[in-house]
Parts: sequence; structure tokens; C-alpha cells
Amino acid sequence: KKQKQRTHILTMTDNKKLDTPLVPESILKHKHDLDELKANRASRKKPGNRKVFSKNKSIKIIKPEKFIARNRHRLNYEKRFKRVSLRGMQKRASDKTLVKEREVEEGTETKVMKYKANSIGAKFVFCVRIRDGAGTPKAVRQVLSGFRLRSQYEGVFLQYDEATRKMLHLVEPYIVYGVLTKTTVHDLITRRGHCKVDGKRVPMSNNLIVEEHLGEEGIICIEDLVHEICNVGESFMKANSFLWPFRLTAPKSKFEKDTLKYKEGGDYGDKGEAIDEVILSML
Repeated sequence: KKQKQRTHILTMTDNKKLDTPLVPESILKHKHDLDELKANRASRKKPGNRKVFSKNKSIKIIKPEKFIARNRHRLNYEKRFKRVSLRGMQKRASDKTLVKEREVEEGTETKVMKYKANSIGAKFVFCVRIRDGAGTPKAVRQVLSGFRLRSQYEGVFLQYDEATRKMLHLVEPYIVYGVLTKTTVHDLITRRGHCKVDGKRVPMSNNLIVEEHLGEEGIICIEDLVHEICNVGESFMKANSFLWPFRLTAPKSKFEKDTLKYKEGGDYGDKGEAIDEVILSML
């Protein structure tokens, strides 16, 4: 009888073991370690709503001289904005095409080539914002936002007429602009092009997006879009608004020193055909 009872008890315990799911030992150890880690963190946490800053986090310190310089720049740009809006650029901007020379290295030889140094006579220009918003007057910010240049190193296409030229003159210290070649426009759209679909920034991955939104205007591919922008056709405004402002990279150090020098308040504004090198260095 005792043997029968023992066998009965064993079978009952075996059935209970089979009914309950077995948990691997490694998972149990991992859970135990996590519970211990949470308990340690809770004990170290200080009471109250104070933020616990890490020791490695650097604290940004802005010197008072920087605030004074920003305020001085803001006042100077406000005076310039009022002066240009009332009197225009006067002798600072020529109404004739300026032709300059530059040295171009081709292999071992250096050739002197002529180029147009301003955008007079052009149908369109490409404009890039080169300064951030610190110390920017409100009137300048409004003009830049009208051009859709809301942050640094953003670029847009603009139809170059007399009204646009006056607006560009108002914000010249904050921008650099000029005339792009057709190949540079194509590279810019294919490499950095994004379109506006339902108010969202969508990458221009194929021609189907272009055909879907601009097919009614006869633009069914990227090549048609490039042709429309370079020739400033009837659908230029619609094609340009379809493109999201181009987000370019920060310029290289050599470009920054030789071409813009905007940190020293130097070269900016209309670059003419020399804008090609500027954009290629920022792609």
C-alpha cells in the first residue's frame, strides 16, 4: 500500500510540473539584475523636481561681449535697412554687367577666364542664407521668411526681376546669390532636392512624384523641372513652390576664408556666375 501511495504522489507532482511553464535560469538572472539596477537608481535619485545633470555635460557660457556685439550689429543692420529702403543701393550696386577675371587650374597649366561678377540680365538666381538669426532685426527676418530662408545654409530659386532685386539688396549682408549653370541646377535637385507634399518634406526619389503634382503643367520628370527653372517658364512659380528649400551643408574652411569671410563681415551679396563654386562646395 505504501508503494502505491508513493507512486500516486509522484505522478501528481509530475503532472503539476508539466502544467507550469518552465523559465530558463538566464532569464531569471537577467530580471534579477534589472530589478537590482532599478533599485540602485531609485536610491541615488534626489527627491523633488530638480534635474540631475551628468558630470560630463558641458555648460555653454556666452560672454557679455557677445551680447553687446549682437546688439551693435542689429542696430547697424536696422540703419542699413532703412537707408536702402529709402534711397536704394545708390553706387554700391551697378546696373551694368560686371566682367571679372579669375585663374583656373587645368592640370599643370593655369588659365585666365572671364566671368560675369553680377546677376544683371539673368532670369533667375539661387539665393543662400549665410548668417544665423542671432541679432537679426525684425524687418530683415520678415524679408528672409518671405524668401523662405528661415534658417542658416538654406537655399531657394528666385525669379530675378526689379522687385526681387530690391528685396535682395535689403538683406544682402545675410545672403549670397548668383546665377547657376544648368548642370549645377540638375546636381542640386538630384542630390539635395525635396518636394512639398501635403505640407510635408518628401524626398524626390523618382519622377512619379513630379508627374503626380506637376503633370498638369507639362512637367513629368526632373529634367523638365530643371528646364522650367532655368528658362523661367510660365509654370516657374508653381514648380518653385513645389520644391522645398534646399538644406545645404556648412561651407568648408577654405571656402569660408577665401570666398565669403562672413564672420569678419566681409564678402557677401551678388556673386554672379561665381556662385557655382559656392554651391558645389556646399552640396
